[in-house]
Amino acid sequence: MHEMSLAESVVEILQEEARRQAFARVRTVWLEVGALSHCDPEALAFCFDVVTRGSLAEGARLEILRTPGQGWCLACSRPVVVARRGDPCDSCGSYQIQVTGGDAMRIQELEVD
Repeated sequence: MHEMSLAESVVEILQEEARRQAFARVRTVWLEVGALSHCDPEALAFCFDVVTRGSLAEGARLEILRTPGQGWCLACSRPVVVARRGDPCDSCGSYQIQVTGGDAMRIQELEVD
């Protein structure tokens, strides 16, 4: 389950930002998770609760913002929504799709004290 290491990385980023920006507690984390990021949001939420125990983010609310996968069809030169890697273009049926978005995970916003 790589969601545990992802959650640990989020906490490391929070600790680094707390040192840099001088805050003591994290109340809410808005985390953008792309549909093509290979991350299970429910597993990530569970892991986040586990890894934040005893940290500045203990008890923090995790708000997961899901973003759709986006791509560019090389065959028909159109932007397409991509539900899963390997799916065909919904316009022409081609599998020649270059992913252009929705494959990342990033902290979008924090509420801190």
